[in-house]
Order: sequence, then structure tokens, then C-alpha cells
Amino acid sequence: MHKFRLLLTSTFFILAACGAENSLLAQNNPFTVTEVAQFNQPWAMTFLPDGRLLVSEKQGALKVYDMNSGAMGDVRGVPDVVSAGQAGFGDIVLHPDYVSNNMVYMSYGESGRGGTGAAVARATLALNGNNGELRDIEVIWRQFPKVSGNGHFGQRIAFNGGYLWISSGERQKFDPAQDMEMNLGKIIRLNYDGSVPADNPFADQGGVTAQIWSLGHRNPLGLAFDSNGQPWNVEMGPRGGDELNHVVRGGNYGYPIVSNGDHYDGKDIPDHPLRPEFNAPAAFWNPVISPSSLMFYSGSEFPQWQGNAFIGGLSSQSLVRIAFNGEQAAEAARYNMGQRIREVEQGPDGAIYLLEDQRGNSGGRLLRLTARD
Repeated sequence: MHKFRLLLTSTFFILAACGAENSLLAQNNPFTVTEVAQFNQPWAMTFLPDGRLLVSEKQGALKVYDMNSGAMGDVRGVPDVVSAGQAGFGDIVLHPDYVSNNMVYMSYGESGRGGTGAAVARATLALNGNNGELRDIEVIWRQFPKVSGNGHFGQRIAFNGGYLWISSGERQKFDPAQDMEMNLGKIIRLNYDGSVPADNPFADQGGVTAQIWSLGHRNPLGLAFDSNGQPWNVEMGPRGGDELNHVVRGGNYGYPIVSNGDHYDGKDIPDHPLRPEFNAPAAFWNPVISPSSLMFYSGSEFPQWQGNAFIGGLSSQSLVRIAFNGEQAAEAARYNMGQRIREVEQGPDGAIYLLEDQRGNSGGRLLRLTARD
């Protein structure tokens, strides 16, 4: 069965081969790329209030990078991390009241009875210069159940509206995305301490079901909020069918019952238009972009892009810009970055910062995107 195709307006810009500033980009690119630092398989980053950067590395390290001096430090006390396949040290975000409580939240793969799963913990970050440690670590959420394999953890974290949001992958097990007794393949909404808000759509059902905000997700690797406080996620589909979704309360996004892609063995999955009872994506990609992260832009460095979203692309080695018209979304441009992009964030200076997944068997650069003169 032929898949429906969404026609996405795309503009492609090609990177030059070398790594120096300005020579990184072809002449027509709308930004200048500067290499800032290098890390070992970085996964996520977050800016501290003083402008320094926290960076998680997949193997289980947490780094502090001083943007002014270039000094690099280590944070001790990271929980034991399972690093295999797609498992590893994942997201790192600041509590909304970090200035007063120094609390950070992190996600990571852990082992346990039945296999592996993602966990979210919070801790106090104590810094001494560019080094520090995590104190009073408390695990506040776990994927349930733990299963075999090391794929589709999701494990992005975001704060909005007084709540903690977590993206949870279906662990390459398909059916858990529709199973309400599991929190796999779901978007999770919790209070800051991991308890369940009374107004969650399934709060009255108790257990992990009460945690669920939406279901039917495959591998949600990006989770962010627009200027109106509305949640969006971007997720890897099967063979074809990567999705950008406006995440609504109690919504069911259909996986694995529907998808605009196919199974990897070639078997068809019914398309979203054939099952209108499921929430359809705002945009999808076939061929895929392999989305890794999602960020809504509000800075002054690129005023023309305020309100747009940016998606990091892994197999597509790209940065994808999304434009919106209400709840309608479409690809506006795709910038070829020449490497797998694991994370995209807006800096306090309004620049766009990217983390490369890795370069060959080592490294992974932090890149700064600024407007061309």
C-alpha cells in the first residue's frame, strides 16, 4: 500500500567540509557556525544562570563548561548509568527555581528486574568553580515495566505550567504504547516531586496509568512548549513516518495501530487518515529525518525565526526549522550540518547551540549558530 506523503516546503543549505569558523558553511547559509568545545558522545545540555553549560555524556559523565574561559570541569555523583545501544545518560534540566534551590533533574538508563528502563532523578548541584557533585539524589520516576533490549527510551524532560513532563519511549515493544497499565510509549505529566497531579486525564485510575498525559507514541526524543505553553513532541517513526505532534490532554497518537510509515520488515501500517479516531501528526517525514530534540525559538539573534521550532536530525545530519500557522506546522527549511545532531538549545545570548552526537568513533562538538554579518 502506498503511503500518503506530506509535501513539506524545504530549503537545503550545504556545509563545506572543513571545521573552521565561516568555512563550515556554504556561502548562502543564513548563519555562521563556530565550534565552541568538544565532548564525548554528548546527549543533552542546559545553561546555568551564570551562562556556564551543563552537558551530559552518554557513558555517564556530567560536564561543566565555562563559555568565557573555555575551562571544563566534572560533576561527581552521577547515578549508575546503563550505556548500551540507545541507553545512557540522557537529559539534564534545571528546576524552575534553580536559583534558590540548586536542584537539577536528569534522566538515564538503569538496569533492574526484567531488563532496563529509563529513570528520572533529581539532586542538588553543588559547584566549586567548574567542578562539583550531585547531592541528595532522589529517583522520582521510572519506566514500568523494565524490559529487554536497549532501544527507544525517549527520556526527554521539560518543565512547564508548574509541572514536570517526561517523554517515555515504547522500548521497541510496539503494544505497550497502547497499554494503559504501562507508562511506555507515553507523555508523562507529574508534579515536581514525582507525584501525580489531580487533574491528569487518567488520574482516577491510579498506578502508572495516572501519570499518563497522552499515549500512542513510539520514540519521543523531543519535548518542548510553544509561546502559548502548548506541549509538542517530535518522535522517530518506524520506516518512514517521523512525527511532530501537538500533544493534547488524553490524546492517542495511534502507534502501533496507525503510522504514516511502515514496519522495518516491510509490512504495512495503516495510515493516520484511515483511522481518524487517533490524533494525526501536525507534520511527518517520509523519508525520515530521525529527530533527536525539539526547541522553540524566542531569541533576538534571529528575530525572523521567533516562534519557529528547530529539530535536531540524526540520520539526516540536519537542523530542521518548522514554521507554524496556528496548530498547523510545516518544514520551512533544512540545514545540512554534516554530522548527526543530538541536541538543539537556545542560549541566553539568543544564539542557537547544537550538540553533535559524535564524530566517527569519538567526540561530538558543541556548535554556536549566529546571524551572518
